[in-house]
Amino acid sequence: QVQLVESGGGLVQPGGSLRLSCAASGIRFRSYTTGWYRQAPGKQRELVALMTSSGSTNYADSVKGRFTISRDNAKNTAVLQMNSLKAEDTAVYLCNAVGWGTEYWGQGTQVTVSS
Repeated sequence: QVQLVESGGGLVQPGGSLRLSCAASGIRFRSYTTGWYRQAPGKQRELVALMTSSGSTNYADSVKGRFTISRDNAKNTAVLQMNSLKAEDTAVYLCNAVGWGTEYWGQGTQVTVSS
């Protein structure tokens, strides 16, 4: 059974940083395209960042230069480092893995940016 479990969300002040992690079981992240998405109340889910199995990355324009996606193959974990956070980054952040004709989602972790 495949599970993706996010952690690291919380409440942070504007300008602060958070580090989200997504631990996978049942699949090897290095063989999948791994993505972070977010969904704010009343808004559609949007792609934040993704990393292909070969290591290529892609970011939403709104987070370029502030967020970094990475992958720890030894720990089978995907990481989203978020710096210079803004109020508009507030959302539930979800981990995603796509590959081999399959797609998996984590349950999400709440990120709230507020003073």
